[in-house]
Amino acid sequence: GSAPNGSGKWGQQDLAGNVWEWGLDWYATPYNASCNNCAYTTPASDRVGRGGDFRDVASSLVSPYRSVYGPSSRSFALGGRCARTP
Repeated sequence: GSAPNGSGKWGQQDLAGNVWEWGLDWYATPYNASCNNCAYTTPASDRVGRGGDFRDVASSLVSPYRSVYGPSSRSFALGGRCARTP
């Protein structure tokens, strides 16, 4: 509830910081920061995790912050978010 004007379509808020969010994207470097709502779907050696976890500093608890995870990575600090198309 810290940013009511920034709520998602269904009222969701404050989702960052629980666990790293396992993404659809494969890790690409250099990162194309100008890309708006894109997904890197060309297979590579690593996947992207976003948003930080409960052990991280505040600056990593934002969705643009990313980390590298191998496709077979397992961790108590790595999870997913269910999403749907409206």
